[in-house]
Amino acid sequence: MILIVAEHAGGKLAKSTLEMVTAARQSGREGPVTVLVLGQGVADIANAAAAVADQVLVADMPQLATYNAEVWAAATAQIAQEGEASTIIIGGSRSGREYAPRVAVKLDAPYLEDVIRLSAQGNALQAQRYTYLARVTETVEAEAPVIVVTVKPGSFAPAAAAGASGEQYDVELDLPAPRVEVTGKSVEKSSRVALTEADVIVTGGRGVGSPENFATYVEGLADRIGAGVGATRAVVDAGWRPYAEQVGQTGKTVQPGAYIALGVSGAVQHLSGMGKSKYIVAINKDAEAPIFKVADYGIVGDVNQIVPALIEAAGK
Repeated sequence: MILIVAEHAGGKLAKSTLEMVTAARQSGREGPVTVLVLGQGVADIANAAAAVADQVLVADMPQLATYNAEVWAAATAQIAQEGEASTIIIGGSRSGREYAPRVAVKLDAPYLEDVIRLSAQGNALQAQRYTYLARVTETVEAEAPVIVVTVKPGSFAPAAAAGASGEQYDVELDLPAPRVEVTGKSVEKSSRVALTEADVIVTGGRGVGSPENFATYVEGLADRIGAGVGATRAVVDAGWRPYAEQVGQTGKTVQPGAYIALGVSGAVQHLSGMGKSKYIVAINKDAEAPIFKVADYGIVGDVNQIVPALIEAAGK
C-alpha cells in the first residue's frame, strides 16, 4: 500500500493531505492509497480523508492528542510495517520534516525530501525537487522495499472527492512514552484564511514602501476580498511581517486560484513558491520587473495609487 500520514488542524483535514493523495496516485506505485489519521477525536477528519482515499486507518488515542515527533514516527513506522507499505508519504510541513527522517531510520528506508514530482521507473521511485535556491530541478531516484517521501506543500493539485468513500478501520498502536512533555501551547488566532488554504492570496513586497503601507494596502485588499496575506523574504527579513507569511523557496509554496503581487519584483526564489498559481496579477512601477514575465495580468504603476482604487472597487 501507499501510506499517507494525514495533516490536520482545528478539527479539519489540511489541504496538504489532499495534495499528498494526488502525489500518491501520480507516483505509479502499486497498492491502495491509504491515509493514516493520528490524533484524538478525529472522526470528522477521518470522514474527510475517506472521501479521497481508498482506505483510512484511524488511530484515535489520548496519547496522540498532541503532536510529538517521536510518537508520530513510531506510529507511522508500526503501521507501515504491519501493512507492508511500499511508499510512505508525509507532508513537507515543519512537523513533517521533523519526524519523517525518524521514520526512515526506523524502517532502514531511503528518504526523498521535499519532492515536487513522483513517478515509477520500473521498481524504482523517481522524484524531482528544487535545489540551488530553486534555480535547478534535481532528479533523484530510490529503489527499496519501502521508501519515505516528504512532499513540498503546494506542488500537487488537491485531490477531488471520489465517487465512493474509502473504508475506515480503527487501529491500535503500541506507542512509546514521549521523552518530551508539552506543558502548554499558544495558538495565534486570526479571522483571515490561512496562507496554504487560501484560494486567493495578496502578497506584498518591498515595493509597497513601508510596514504601514503593507498593513493599509496588502492587508486592506486581502480583507476586502477574503484572501490570504503573503510576503516576500525581503519584507520578512526587514521585520515588516512574520515568517509564517513568507512565500518562496525558503518560505511556503502556494498554488492558489489567484495570486496578487503588490510591489513584488519577482526574484527566482519567490517565483518558485508561487509560480504554479492559476492566475497571477502583478502591480509594480518597474516595467522590467521579472514578475511580469510570469504574470497573466500586469499593471505598471505605483501600488500606493492603484491599490486604494482596487479596495474601493472591491467594496461595491
